[in-house]
Amino acid sequence: MAGVEVKQGQNIELRRPLSPHLSVYRPMLTMMMSIAHRITGGVLYVGTLFLVWYLLAAATGGAAFAVAAWFFGSFLGQLILFGFTFALLHHFFGGIRHLIWDAGYGFDKEWREYLAAGTLAASVATTLIIFIAAHLG
Repeated sequence: MAGVEVKQGQNIELRRPLSPHLSVYRPMLTMMMSIAHRITGGVLYVGTLFLVWYLLAAATGGAAFAVAAWFFGSFLGQLILFGFTFALLHHFFGGIRHLIWDAGYGFDKEWREYLAAGTLAASVATTLIIFIAAHLG
């Protein structure tokens, strides 16, 4: 290796610097939104399984659909639907944020924070609007 002296029997892996751990970084909103984007992706996977159950129950017939409708009408079912709706919208608005970055905009510190806060605000607001509209109508 050019410029690096390796002694016989010395393990080069021991001399390699460690990458910084999470404890080194101060949590920032953009970092939290990135983590939330990954989590909502996993939640969408599980939520899609519930959606498939609901659609299969609707296609199967009255008794199966009655069970699914009862479950999604219960408190736990409503909580799952609320979480799935939030995850879907948060993931959607996070994707829009990434599209803006892919277009080459919003990389300075101020705009990164605006976009991260906008992602969170838009996902919370639209989730609440959808749930309020669904329960009033």
